[in-house]
Amino acid sequence: MSYSYLFKYIIIGDTGVGKSCLLLQFTDKRFQPVHDLTIGVEFGARMVTLDGDKLVKLQIWDTAGQESFRSITRSYYRGAAGALLVYDITRRDTFQHLSRWLEEARQHAQSNMVIMLIGNKNDLEHRRAVSTEEGRQFAEENGLVFLETSAKTAYNVEAAFINTAEKIHGKILSGEIDVSNESHGIKVGMAGNAGGSGLPGLQERSTGQQKGGCC
Repeated sequence: MSYSYLFKYIIIGDTGVGKSCLLLQFTDKRFQPVHDLTIGVEFGARMVTLDGDKLVKLQIWDTAGQESFRSITRSYYRGAAGALLVYDITRRDTFQHLSRWLEEARQHAQSNMVIMLIGNKNDLEHRRAVSTEEGRQFAEENGLVFLETSAKTAYNVEAAFINTAEKIHGKILSGEIDVSNESHGIKVGMAGNAGGSGLPGLQERSTGQQKGGCC
């Protein structure tokens, strides 16, 4: 299937915030309550339509949140057009770590990368530890787009990925992103599979032996 653009995404944030569950809900439209902890990096892809008729392929790298894998996942910032920075609204520590994740992303990624801040697990309102307003304020102060989501109910999951794509597409139209430079995480007008990913050491759906409820 031909497409107008291919956008590369990276999903980042602490372990257990629901990164893998968000990816699974977006690509497969299903929720897996107990998920293998991500070992290194996992991969997913899906076609979306922008502006009613523009077909865009999203290639999405889901990274491990554990500190022991950070040296691996840092290499995936390079060549990403968009990032979903995820925290868990029921775990305040994951919100408090956002500044560190954001600093790392901006240090290793290209300057035009679109970053969407995601407050996941908003189906667990009775356990909320971070208010919606706090998330919105952090996003505004740091120039991020903001949404709360639930990988379990699929609330705002489509919007999180598609709104990010729309922001990237807007930067292409404005000339802010040079699409001839693939380091920006964008490929133009390729048919069928994208072939080489341009990112190091890809392993699709790596599986760890540890189990953890990711969402």
